[in-house]
Parts: sequence; C-alpha cells; structure tokens
Amino acid sequence: MRQVTVLGSCGAFPESGRACSGFAVDWDGFRVVLDLGYGTLPRLLAHWPDGVVDAVVITHEHPDHCVDLHGLFRVWFYGRPAPAAKVPLYCPPGVLERLQGLEPDVELESVFDVHSLPGVHRVGPFTLSGFELPHYVPNAGVRLQDEVATLAYTGDTAPHPLLADLGRDADLFIVEATDRDGETERPGRNLMTSAEAGHWARRAGARRLMLTHFWPGNDRAASVAAASEAFENDVLAADEGLTVTLDDPRSTR
Repeated sequence: MRQVTVLGSCGAFPESGRACSGFAVDWDGFRVVLDLGYGTLPRLLAHWPDGVVDAVVITHEHPDHCVDLHGLFRVWFYGRPAPAAKVPLYCPPGVLERLQGLEPDVELESVFDVHSLPGVHRVGPFTLSGFELPHYVPNAGVRLQDEVATLAYTGDTAPHPLLADLGRDADLFIVEATDRDGETERPGRNLMTSAEAGHWARRAGARRLMLTHFWPGNDRAASVAAASEAFENDVLAADEGLTVTLDDPRSTR
C-alpha cells in the first residue's frame, strides 16, 4: 500500500496545534519523509515511534521545510545505536550548509548519505525525479513513481510550465498554495495562490490535488473553493494527521 500522511501544512511558521511543511510516505513498507519543517519531528515520531526512515527528501533550505531535519539527525546520532548504513538524503545544495551551523562540532554526513536534487534517482521501490522550480533559493519539486502509483510535490514555487510535467497524471499532486493577500501583484514573487494550484493540477491531469503551505490565518475552506473552480477533481486541504492512500482514489482518513 502506498499512502501519505500530513505531518505539517503551514508556511512560514506553524499555527497553534499545527506544523510547517512535512509528509510521511509509506510506499509498500518503505518509509520516506518529504520535508521536515518546524514542528514536524514530534508528529513523525508519533507516526513512526522508532524514528526509522528509509530516505529523506528535502525540497529546499528554508527552515519551514528543513529545520526539523536537524532534530531527526539528533535522533539518529544521540538516541539510536549507530546505523549499519547512513540514511539517504536527497536535497538541493544549501540544505546541509544551512543546518550545519546549528551544531558545527558534529557532521550531518555522519548520519546522512547525501544525494543532490534536482536529478533522477532510484530510491527503494520507486523512481525519484527532481524538477528545478523557481523560488527564493534553489527548490526541487519531486515526483515519486512506480508502475502502480505516482505522487508529486512542488515544495515552494512560482507558477511555471514544469509544474504540468511534475504532476503529470499523478494520483496525488501536493501543491503549495500560500495565498497571501495580493500575492499575484507582488513583483518577483515565488509562491502561488490556491487558484493557481488548481490551474496547474488541471494542466497536469492529476487525479487529486492537495493544497498545502497555507499562510497562517488563511481561510482553508476558501482556498479549497478557489482551487476547485479551476480543478474539477477532488481537492483536499492538507491537515495534520490526514492520510491519503494512493492506490484508492476514494480513501482518506
């Protein structure tokens, strides 16, 4: 079974009772984490109490997407026996440099086996493809795919034609929908609205759309409604603890 559980759904900083960007993916027993922003590590440990993951994917170096990766490093470095093999970590340049300053006397590479994104990698039972998307720092949208299911996730991005390729025919397309007031009028902006998320999910031919990276205080129901005007299939709002099964388009809990 392939399923995705939301660890966090906020952009910038977490609202009370929530966390920033993060998703736990169980791909036929192979455990993958997509992003680990503020407040996601306790939720990850509640989901997988042993803290064991088979791979970590970080889309970019902003702390609302990566800061709890350092916490996961500490779980492995201080709280567990030395692993037989390092944890594969797939991320753009800048992520480790950003986090290394938190604890410069120990090396993050002592736990993580680092692979660069964007790029194409074979990861356990699926192929991981990275797509370079525009943001304030290097950001890699990611696509996980095998012969049965496809999961795609944008990280943070401005509207870009590659979004249609990233989410092409995906069973679930997770798209950032920051939806700040006046977002479309901002010069040089590098984020999207929920209406734009719906547009690109439709262009991609995705089966389902999940909106995420909500600006704290946003009306999530309004975001779903705006996305639904452009995208005729199911639109979900990422909500901490929500699990979506990729094999069955009707399954959420």
